[in-house]
Amino acid sequence: NLDDDLGVSKVNLDDSLGVSKVNLNDAAANPQEISKELAIAPPEVNVNLDDDLGVSEVNLDDDDDIFKSARVEPEPAKASTNSVSRGTSEEPAETDIPLEDDEHPFKDAHLKPGLQLSGPSPTPATIQQTLTSFHEEEAKREMEGGDEFIEIKVTSPHKVGEGMSSYMAYKVTTNTNLSYFKKSKPEVNRRFSDFLGLRDKLTEKYLQNGRIIPPAPEKSVVSMTKVKMSKEDDTSSQSEFVEKRRAALERYINRTARHPSLRVDPDLREFLELDAELPKANQTAALSGKNVMKLFSKVGDRVSLYTTKMEETDQWFEENTVMIDNLDLQLRKLLVATESLTDYRKALSGHTYSLSKSLGMLGSAEDNSKLATVISQLAEVEEKVEKVHEQQAKDDFYLLSELIHDYIGLVGSVKDAFNERVKAWQAWQSVQRDLNKRRENKVKAELASKQDRVNQLRQEIAENERQLDMAQENFEKISRIVKKEFEAFDVKKCKDFKNTITEYLENMLKSQESLVTHWERFLPEIKQMQP
Repeated sequence: NLDDDLGVSKVNLDDSLGVSKVNLNDAAANPQEISKELAIAPPEVNVNLDDDLGVSEVNLDDDDDIFKSARVEPEPAKASTNSVSRGTSEEPAETDIPLEDDEHPFKDAHLKPGLQLSGPSPTPATIQQTLTSFHEEEAKREMEGGDEFIEIKVTSPHKVGEGMSSYMAYKVTTNTNLSYFKKSKPEVNRRFSDFLGLRDKLTEKYLQNGRIIPPAPEKSVVSMTKVKMSKEDDTSSQSEFVEKRRAALERYINRTARHPSLRVDPDLREFLELDAELPKANQTAALSGKNVMKLFSKVGDRVSLYTTKMEETDQWFEENTVMIDNLDLQLRKLLVATESLTDYRKALSGHTYSLSKSLGMLGSAEDNSKLATVISQLAEVEEKVEKVHEQQAKDDFYLLSELIHDYIGLVGSVKDAFNERVKAWQAWQSVQRDLNKRRENKVKAELASKQDRVNQLRQEIAENERQLDMAQENFEKISRIVKKEFEAFDVKKCKDFKNTITEYLENMLKSQESLVTHWERFLPEIKQMQP
C-alpha cells in the first residue's frame, strides 16, 4: 500500500493466477489532481488481462511511467505510447514486472520523486559485491592475514663463554602490528637451543591436530665444535658456517610466526618478547635421550604404517600423497645439483683469483713496458671477475640451494602431518575392532545365559560406541585441517619459488652485465697496444 497525501494507490498481485491487478481509488483523488502535484501528464492506463495465457499487459500512454522505478532491472524498456489490443497486428508491449522471482517488485520505488517507501534497499552493486566477493576476500584475508604483519630479523651472532661450554647467541628483532604482542618492536637475545626448544613445544601441541610445523635448522656437531674451540682472532674461518646458521634461523622463525595458528601461541610470544634468558631447553643435544627416543618412535611409526596399511578412500589424499613423495625425491636431486654448482663456482672463483695473481707476477717480470701494462690490466680484470664469480656462488647457495634445502624439510613436515591422519585412522579402526569383539562376547554371554556378564558388556559397548564416535570425529577433523594446511603450503611454495627464482635471475643478469662491462673496458686497451 502506498499512502500519500494526494491519494491512495493499491496494488494487488495474485500469484496463484499470475494476474496483476492495478486499481486507482478515484474517490480519494482523481488522476488530474495527482498529475498537477507531481508535475507530470496524467497517464492513461489500459489493462488487458489474458486469463488463458496468464499474461498481464500494462500500457501507459506516456514515456514517463510512474511505476518505472518499481522494476528491478537497471534499464527497463519504455512502454508503448499507444493503447494496443489483442486484435491489432502489432505485438503488445509487456511490462517487466516479475511475479515469481521477486516478492517485492516495488521495493526500489522510493528512488522515484514523489513516491516514498519506508526503509532502504540494497543496490544491485552491493548485492553483487556481497555474493561474488565475500568468499574470495575471506580466503585472501585468511591466507595473507589482512593488514596484519610480522617480520623478524636474526642478527649479530656472537659467542658467549669460552671453550666447550660456550655457545652462539643471536639478536632477535621483531617488527609487528599484531594486537596480542605487548610491544611492536621487541628485541631479545636467543641461543640456538632456544630455537630448537620452541620447535619441540609447538610440535607437541599442534602436530597431533594435523598442523604443518616448519622445521628448525639441523644441528652440526662438527662445525659448532670448531666454532667453540676457535679463538677470537680465528673466527673469520668459521664465519661462513655462522652466517649460514643465522640465515636459516631467520627463515625458520619467520615461517613459524607467519603461520596463522602458531603465531598466537604463548610460547612463541614469550620467545620473541621476554627480555630475559629462557629456561634452558632440555634434550636438544644431538645425542640426547629425547632425540634417541624420537628416533625409535619414528621407526615404530614406520613399522606401524607398513603393518597396518590404511585403506585410503579419499582421492584427494591418495593423489597428494603420491605427489608429495615425488616432490621430495625431485627436490633432493635438485639439491645435489645446486650444491655441485655452488662448489663449481667457488672453485672457479678461486682459480680466477690464482690466475689474477699469476698474471700480476708475470706483468712485473716483463721487460716490455707496454706488454707489462696490458698484462697488469688483464690481472686487474681477472681479479674483478673473481669477485663476480664469488658473488654468483653466494647467490647459488643462499638463494637456490638453501631454498631447496628448506623445502625438503617442509615436505618432511607435510609428511608428518599426513602420518598423523593415518595414526588417527588407525586409532579409529582399533576402537572399531574392540567394539566388534565386545559385541561378539556379548552374544556368546547371552547364549550362555550369563546375565551379569551381559550387563557388564553392555556398559563396555556403550563406552566403546562413544569412543568410536570420538575417534571418527577426530579423524575427520584432522583430515580437514591437513587439507587446509596443505593448500596453504602449496600457495606459499609457489610464492617462495617465484620470488626466489626471480631474484636469482636478476642477480645472474647483473653479474653477466658486470662481466661484459669489465671485458669491454679492457678490449680497447689491448687493441691500442703497439708491438
